[in-house]
Amino acid sequence: MALRINDQFPNLHVTTDLGEFDLHDWQGDSWAIFFSHPKDYTPVCTTEFGAVAQLADEWAKRGTKVMGISVDGVEEHKGWKADIEKTAGAPAGFPIIADEDLAVAKALDMLPADAYLPDGRTPADSATVRSVFIVSPDKKVQLMMTYPMSVGRNFAEVLRALDGLQRTFGQPLATPANWETGQDVIVALSLDDAAAEEKFGTLDKQLPYLRYAKNPA
Repeated sequence: MALRINDQFPNLHVTTDLGEFDLHDWQGDSWAIFFSHPKDYTPVCTTEFGAVAQLADEWAKRGTKVMGISVDGVEEHKGWKADIEKTAGAPAGFPIIADEDLAVAKALDMLPADAYLPDGRTPADSATVRSVFIVSPDKKVQLMMTYPMSVGRNFAEVLRALDGLQRTFGQPLATPANWETGQDVIVALSLDDAAAEEKFGTLDKQLPYLRYAKNPA
């Protein structure tokens, strides 16, 4: 069955270039982002891993761990990181899962059940392994994105989505379209006006069902 929002993220045992981990133990009490790629030493993936490396301080500010997934082995990952760091100008300190047998890709429903990696494979052989999962500290999937081979992911958007998830997690709040950190948030319809004002202060009532509150600290 495919993963869905609020499903528990699988507690897989994985081998990475930085050692072996059970994913729940590795995540601990942090937020986590898992992002997958079809193959090492490919151009778009190199720029994406570079973008993740450049955002290391931003992930840390948000108490978030990041882990890559690729279908090549540990030694390939280690060599590829040199290229990533060269082009990004930043250390790639996050682990990359060596998913050589596609076990992780299949567990996360990123490939058809009969997918395989032939000798001399190209990125097209694992083209669907391009996903992002944001997982909350309770180990539940909060957001999923899947991109095609031809479009590099916007990790500024991943960061923005993480901010929105952290702002609204466990609260009767939502973020509007194009929301950025610090902007007003939407109060959920589960609260009537009186309860919403008691909890969040004066509301900007643009419609009976569209009520904004100042972004609470």
